[in-house]
Amino acid sequence: MEKYREIERSIIKTYRKEIWSKFIKAIKNYQLIQENDKIMVCISGGKDSFLMAKCIQELQRHGRVPFEAYYVVMDPGYNSYNRDFIEDNADLLNVPIEIFESDIFDVVSTVDKSPCYLCAKMRRGYLYSKAQELGCNKIALGHHFDDVIETTLLSMFYGSEIKTMMPKLHSENFEGLELIRPLYLVKEESIISWRKHNDLTFINCACRFIEGCSLINDGTSKRKEMKELIKTMKQVNSNVDQNIFKALDNVNLDCILGTKKDKVYQNFLEEYEK
Repeated sequence: MEKYREIERSIIKTYRKEIWSKFIKAIKNYQLIQENDKIMVCISGGKDSFLMAKCIQELQRHGRVPFEAYYVVMDPGYNSYNRDFIEDNADLLNVPIEIFESDIFDVVSTVDKSPCYLCAKMRRGYLYSKAQELGCNKIALGHHFDDVIETTLLSMFYGSEIKTMMPKLHSENFEGLELIRPLYLVKEESIISWRKHNDLTFINCACRFIEGCSLINDGTSKRKEMKELIKTMKQVNSNVDQNIFKALDNVNLDCILGTKKDKVYQNFLEEYEK
């Protein structure tokens, strides 16, 4: 059996409960993919986006809802090693990628303040523009369950607000485009296990300004800080991540000091005497 077929089989057999079932649950529960959708599947080169691509391939082949998928890699200025690594993995996994160029790294290299923020913002803009060029109505990103929990804590601890990473959202600047996150319910530990099971290696960070993080994470980010915090909390309560997730789907508005809707703030006192 060819390597990529073994990898595909592992998703729907070995990791059916941990990955495939949760992928399908997110698709159904959040109505992420509908008939005749045209989806641009964004591949960064990491484990998450490549797994997402394989899951979408499987759904496209055997699902009941017909849709189109385009597997796209944006090259922001990778060094040749990282670009070759991505292309080799795409061949190994049998994912028919299309690579398009951008000058993001060149632009970011001239900025002293918040280069990562600018890079992320420019990436999003290029991806939405490419999706429009392909005639797509949706963009799929590989964020997983742990990303959702970490984002929630980051918003609370450093942003002073309660909000999370949504399973889907409409683009504010590109009319008719919607962002979806098919791995929304899949835990990172399951993705890592799948990667190890299939003896796969993916790039972790392809930023050419931090070459040392090509295959490892240096652990200096705020997101890494949240990851370590959750790990520590789970030693006391193994369900803490699931509880955080559930809390976002079970908000008691009777016990909230204030809320914000469409950027309009409302204090609890406005409804208190009614």
